[in-house]
Amino acid sequence: MQKDTGSGDVSPSHAGRVRHRRRPNETATDGNRANGTVLLVSDQNKYKSMLIRTYSTLWMIGGFVFVVYMGHLYIWAMVVVIQIFMATELFNLLRRSSEEKQLPGFRLLNWHFFFTAMLFTYGRFLSRELVNTVTSDHLLYKLVSGLIKYQMFICYFLYIAGFVWFILTLKKKTYNYQFKQYAWTHMILLTVFAQSSFTVANIFEGMFWFLLPASLIVINDIAAYLFGFFLGRTPLIKLSPKKTWEGFIGASVTTIISAFLLANVMGHFQWLTCPRKDLSTGWLTCDPGSMFKPEHYFLGDWVPQWFPWKEVFLLPVQWHALALGLFASIIAPFGGFFASGFKRAFKIKDFGDSIPGHGGITDRMDCQMVMAVFAYIYHQSFISPHNFSVDTILDQIVRNLTYEEQKSLYQQLGEIFRERQFMQS
Repeated sequence: MQKDTGSGDVSPSHAGRVRHRRRPNETATDGNRANGTVLLVSDQNKYKSMLIRTYSTLWMIGGFVFVVYMGHLYIWAMVVVIQIFMATELFNLLRRSSEEKQLPGFRLLNWHFFFTAMLFTYGRFLSRELVNTVTSDHLLYKLVSGLIKYQMFICYFLYIAGFVWFILTLKKKTYNYQFKQYAWTHMILLTVFAQSSFTVANIFEGMFWFLLPASLIVINDIAAYLFGFFLGRTPLIKLSPKKTWEGFIGASVTTIISAFLLANVMGHFQWLTCPRKDLSTGWLTCDPGSMFKPEHYFLGDWVPQWFPWKEVFLLPVQWHALALGLFASIIAPFGGFFASGFKRAFKIKDFGDSIPGHGGITDRMDCQMVMAVFAYIYHQSFISPHNFSVDTILDQIVRNLTYEEQKSLYQQLGEIFRERQFMQS
């Protein structure tokens, strides 16, 4: 009796020789793995993701440009809204509905600390602008000056009230959860709110110092995505497997060049370079200062004979922009790596889903927070004058003297000026 050769049974010795018909997508994948790597551009599913991401990016850029056109106060409002969204996303990470049911009103405590931090931070950053806005109204001026003078005490009292509130709400079965939430809230205020608040300080120092750093982060992010999408082969860091060396290097070069060129473009608009000294929304005109006045550079023997330009005019701020570009391309991405590690620790893909193709607001702001702090510190260290300016002295007078003391100071200064004028005559 002959064996049926058409049977589905296969001898063990020939099991390894069984071949399966390749599907078209498998063929393409194997071809791309010839060198042991896979290009992201070869993944057809990524094109749909890229399209959604592109649409979202265009909408965000369009909205951002509109808010910048509206002025400083509207940008501040935008930053506050972003901070509230970020806090909401982060508060929800450790939220447990079972424990929350046993603690009615406990969620309000997080927001109490959040708005206390907001009052303290913006009260310190914008005290001068607030006072300058109400100088025409005597009663309102006295009220605002008093609030600014005792602002630190008011904020401290609000914090202590929240601390007492927390202690009084402690329950035996939820000690662990409540203390985790308390620590988590303070970490959010320190690493997220405090850093992002420096953005507002940059805005009122001159929109240039907000817009240029923020734009460099956007450029770096887009360039890294495109270079990595089309050329990426070598993984950059394990925390973020999709990041590649090709994307990192390509984005760094693009960002530094863009910083130098964008600084020249933005530096010619007083709307961007003038500091805002109040909370109004009117148009700005001012002396741009030496940083934004063109300087002549003769190239001479530095360029070949065929080169058409033998001299150039550059703004001094362009050299400082290179430092911002260098930080935005090399250091600021580590804010994104930190966020990637953070998400891995919590086993989540994104912080939220409010932006299609991007995730949550926090996913877009991780590098911006790091950049905002550096831009503020760099401006205060290398750009802002270190001597006592009129604005600095006026700020101290407004903050520390009552209205009557300010009036007395004004009268004494008047007498000093009259005596000097009499002596000179």
